[in-house]
Amino acid sequence: MIQKLLAALVLISGVAFTSGVTAVSVASPASAACSDSVFLIPAWYRGMQGADCAFKAPESNGKPDISQIILKIALNVLQALLVVVGYVTIFFIIKGGFGYITAAGSPEGMSSAKKTITNALIGMVIAALAASIVNAVAGVIK
Repeated sequence: MIQKLLAALVLISGVAFTSGVTAVSVASPASAACSDSVFLIPAWYRGMQGADCAFKAPESNGKPDISQIILKIALNVLQALLVVVGYVTIFFIIKGGFGYITAAGSPEGMSSAKKTITNALIGMVIAALAASIVNAVAGVIK
């Protein structure tokens, strides 16, 4: 059971890493140089910089397009929240592993720890898929 959970964790981590790498590789060279992030959490203005890395609002007919600006900011905030969900998931995997180690053979403690790890892995899969969808939508809107 533990080997299956570890294999799933490695697979999910690889998917999460790959989706992050895909998001970076899709960006143009000019916007890649301007992208700001802290612990992989993107800035709210990601994708709205010009060649000189200054804020440049999307325009429609020579005027700033407010709906595009709001949509891009909302997608960036959603992406940031999904990255935070990934960090919370990692915390619960560690918590479940610590609970499993300290269960001292107690069936209830071990069962609770396994359930925590399983739920954390399910959450990580959902967060990775959601982050991939958000990156795909943000790439199309570009």
